Amino acid sequence: MPTNKKSSSASRSSKNTARGSSKIKAKKNPPKKQVAKKPAPSAKHKPVQKAKKAPVKQQQPPKTPYIKTPPPSDEDLENLFLKARTRSFLTENEILYAFPDIEDYIPVYEAFIDRLDASGIAVVEMKEGILGKKQDRNLILEQMNSAVPEFGIKVDPFDLTADHIQIYLREIGKIPLLKADEEIALAKRKEKGDKEAEKKLIEANLRLVVSIAKKFMGKSLALLDLIQEGNIGLFRAVKKFEYRKGYKFSTYATWWIRQAITRALADQSRTIRIPVHMVETINKFQQIERQLIQDLGREPLPEEIAAEMGEEVDKVRHIIKISQDTVSLETPVGDEDEDSALEDFIEDIKNVTPDRAAGLQLLKDYVKDIIKDLSPREQKILEMRFGLVDGVGHTLEEVGKEFDVTRERIRQIESKALEKIQQHPLIKRLADY
Repeated sequence: MPTNKKSSSASRSSKNTARGSSKIKAKKNPPKKQVAKKPAPSAKHKPVQKAKKAPVKQQQPPKTPYIKTPPPSDEDLENLFLKARTRSFLTENEILYAFPDIEDYIPVYEAFIDRLDASGIAVVEMKEGILGKKQDRNLILEQMNSAVPEFGIKVDPFDLTADHIQIYLREIGKIPLLKADEEIALAKRKEKGDKEAEKKLIEANLRLVVSIAKKFMGKSLALLDLIQEGNIGLFRAVKKFEYRKGYKFSTYATWWIRQAITRALADQSRTIRIPVHMVETINKFQQIERQLIQDLGREPLPEEIAAEMGEEVDKVRHIIKISQDTVSLETPVGDEDEDSALEDFIEDIKNVTPDRAAGLQLLKDYVKDIIKDLSPREQKILEMRFGLVDGVGHTLEEVGKEFDVTRERIRQIESKALEKIQQHPLIKRLADY
């Protein structure tokens, strides 16, 4: 029976598959472990749990759309360039202010920087902090002082007159210098009355005035004033120049320029004028004094300065006295919060104090009470002789002319009146005076 065998084998295989699948399911779903439950805590010992706050989500502000700033106008760039050319430098802050968004218009920025470089204008980097500001100031000074190297003048750009000095130096720097034959040709034309030749000769030597004036800086006159006085000396040199003697005009004009500046310092640098020859003596005294301070390490004595100068000690003391600078009575004294001035601490010896004025008035009243007992003639003579009325005493001869008597007679009347006063009962009041 072959069919029965097949059916039995099929039933067996189905049983085997059923057993296999049950084993797989058992592996996939293992029995759960039983965990012993802890007893619930009593209400007395039940811990209080704080409710956790839900985190608050911060709302981000809406993003503003990026707006591209327009590049600086040609007029703004031109004004900035003129400002930089006047000062010979430009700070980074000024450039950043003109170009707030450099990345948006790099070609315009690079073209402006190339223009600055071509004109020899430096860009100064500004730093933060007090030390940075000091370094920036020194760097700006170096940039401005190197702007006109041919003159060798150190200019403070933070001074109000610095721009005027720079402009003047640049203007005269454009004027070409003259050769020897050109000087002679202009001098010949000037001698014939040619004003244009005289003007050219003056303008070509303005640099000489600046080079001489800078040596006198720091002597109580501003550089522009020194240059102006030197220019006056240059005008005189041009008028008196004689080309036939063969020397150069600059050699001749130097002495006129130096003399004009020296005289201006002597006349204008002090409140009380000092003669020119004494100014030279004071300068020599100050040089020797500085040298002795370096050598001795202390203030030199007048005797030591006199020995070094070859002068007498009395003259050195006189030089020290007249070389003192005047001090204003309105010079502030003390802290800035106080309004005290120097004049508040100086005694006025000519002014009468209140107690002194009261004492003099009492004395005047006592004298009147005493001399009123004298005769009118004796009173008049004592008043004129001792200045009891106007404070001016008169001589015997002057009083004699007033009374038309001799001076001897006036002396006799005066002696007789004084004897009466000494015997007066109120004379004891004058004992304290």
